[in-house]
Amino acid sequence: MSAPSPHRPPRTRTAVLFAVLAAVAAGLGTLGLVRADAGLTARQVTVGGVPMTEVRAGPPTPGVRRPGVVIAHGFAGSAQLMRPIADTVARRGAVALLFDFAGHGANPARLPGAGSNTSAATLDADLDAAVGYLRSRPDVDADGIVLVGHSMGAGAVTRYATGHPEIARTVAISLPEAGELPPGRPTELLLIVGGAEFPAFRRAADDAARRGASTGRRSAVVVPGVEHISVLFAARTHREIADWLPGGDGTARPRPIARLAGAALLMFAFGIGVVPLAALLLPRRATGRRPTDPPAGREPDGPAPTDSPALSGDRVPFGGLLLLFGLAALAAVVGAAVAAVLPTARLPLAVGGHVAGFLLVTGVLLVSGQRWLPGWFGVFQPPPGTPVSASRRATARTAVATLALTGYAVLAVALPIHLGLTSALPVGARWWLLPLVAGACLLFLLGVELVAAGRTGRHLLVVAVTVVVLTASTMVGLAPGFVVLVVPLFALLLGWQAAWATVLRRYAGPRWLPAVLGAALVGWPIATTLPLS
Repeated sequence: MSAPSPHRPPRTRTAVLFAVLAAVAAGLGTLGLVRADAGLTARQVTVGGVPMTEVRAGPPTPGVRRPGVVIAHGFAGSAQLMRPIADTVARRGAVALLFDFAGHGANPARLPGAGSNTSAATLDADLDAAVGYLRSRPDVDADGIVLVGHSMGAGAVTRYATGHPEIARTVAISLPEAGELPPGRPTELLLIVGGAEFPAFRRAADDAARRGASTGRRSAVVVPGVEHISVLFAARTHREIADWLPGGDGTARPRPIARLAGAALLMFAFGIGVVPLAALLLPRRATGRRPTDPPAGREPDGPAPTDSPALSGDRVPFGGLLLLFGLAALAAVVGAAVAAVLPTARLPLAVGGHVAGFLLVTGVLLVSGQRWLPGWFGVFQPPPGTPVSASRRATARTAVATLALTGYAVLAVALPIHLGLTSALPVGARWWLLPLVAGACLLFLLGVELVAAGRTGRHLLVVAVTVVVLTASTMVGLAPGFVVLVVPLFALLLGWQAAWATVLRRYAGPRWLPAVLGAALVGWPIATTLPLS
């Protein structure tokens, strides 16, 4: 085997390789997003304070009227989430109109009683504004208006169509309940439900069909293998909706995951792009130095405890792992119990306020547990007033690296989500909620870093326990039920942060840097995607 080139050491070659892979993935993702827009035009408007997006294939044809389709998103969704359905119906010859309900997406208004029946009047008003606008378009057939809704939006469109018989047809995806639908209304209703959804959604669709809410020409359609969110990206869902359109041309093949695939490639590019960026901005940690050792260029913070089992070797005793598991479980359980009684509802962020309170309390307990049992967790405890030597140049480099990497983390999570999944830009009250949520995430991730002591396996153990306890808290009524639907995304973001933390520990940056970047990765989506209430 040939020796490494002295001009390009192995770590440099690795960084270059990751940079090339990131560039290729970013290029492919961008190309996929551009191709998803091919042949379509989108026009942004705001009517009565409701942001709307009009999507069509080709310019209006004089004298030709097309079906109009109003598409309503679900709770914690946005117009962006429903864009693939708009693309499908537009390519089938219809004019699609997306809009953001109050408290969602680009709509800065708050949704009173978000997640409860008290918000019905606001939802109906926003939907009425969208229907009125689409009916006024010169190339839209006013008698051919179709309503499509998902989850909360499904309830809104079926309720609206029940009181407006002029609506031609209605599509309800994952209808939460059918109790408000009178027998036989709406007269033209297509019901779609995912095969892997919670049983309540299947029961609602079956109930609506049995009670005559469907025309009888089509009962509830069960899309196999998809749950509450992925049902929106299933090819079967898109085919059913396209075939339900009155007067559609029926030729264009749906491409429901085109945007999602492009965004996934873009997110992958950002994910691995942190490797060359960290290599560029941070000094390499000295060979053989463990993550628990002080960074190069600094004096030790204090003597390591001589009886510390965590510092006696790379392998942690089984008793230490049990203690770590117990601490993580205790912190998360107490965090769930305390978050249930904290006044988090005063924060105008439905569900997000509870999650932030849970992370805040859990983080405080993790930090406290590490300080009470420092020997077991392998983190040096400097005595008060211990000086830390650092040159002014090193301090400036750390500040620049922190700012650059934090900005990169925000871009890495916000841009792909916004382009391919749902709205992730702060509006209205989200601007001041963002630092509060990020602060709670920061404290939690600092606690994880401390008790994990720079070891990825221990980091993942604490995160896994936290996710399991948060999920269980919804089952026993301590957390809002909707939390269980966002847990998969929450777990994915925490896993992403753990991967980045592993990369950053190879460099002599500050120990809190992984937590800072993680606060951006986890806090930004919570603050920008969950509803304003």
